[in-house]
Amino acid sequence: MQVKSLTFNPFQENTSILYDETKECAIVDPGMLTVEEEELLVATIQELGLKPVKLLQTHLHLDHVFGTGFVADRYGLKPEAHEADLPFIAQHKEYARSFGVEVAANPPVPEVFLKDGDEVKFGNITLEVRHIPGHSPGGIVFYNERSGIVIAGDALFSGSVGRSDLPGGNHEQLISAIQEKLMTLPDEVVVYPGHGPLTTIGQERNSNPYL
Repeated sequence: MQVKSLTFNPFQENTSILYDETKECAIVDPGMLTVEEEELLVATIQELGLKPVKLLQTHLHLDHVFGTGFVADRYGLKPEAHEADLPFIAQHKEYARSFGVEVAANPPVPEVFLKDGDEVKFGNITLEVRHIPGHSPGGIVFYNERSGIVIAGDALFSGSVGRSDLPGGNHEQLISAIQEKLMTLPDEVVVYPGHGPLTTIGQERNSNPYL
């Protein structure tokens, strides 16, 4: 599995495109807020010769769903997310406005619900879904064992963890879930976080002050 990351919107959110030799791809956490960002995503997919077949969401905080409607409409995809984050959908426009961001509409409601232990398959790729609440109630990560890659959303960052002071957050729950669902992975697993640079499980195990 290969990962192409693009950074979008004022929150500097990492949108990931996952693909393999079949050229089928999944778009994870589309955060495009402007037409220019939408055009960059489309151009990147075209340049790589990819066919989007999955629209996956690690969680439904506003910065990770700004572009969900665009991707769903452009490629005819159904959003997939954990059911526990559904309340964020109806609050999206108002919550964005509180951060000084105006959006035209709420993102589409997920049509496929993912839970801990599920498998998401496309091309020759299998992603294991691991539920890591604490940053948001429905936070999930996507682990590809074959390639040693985890798409971590806002659960784990380089040298940090997701904030837990937002609605539905719980710091103790987050740390416990990270220890159980991520720190049990091999040291060499590469972590693609929702913000900031790449890291590895080993690096975070050895030096993350929150763990």
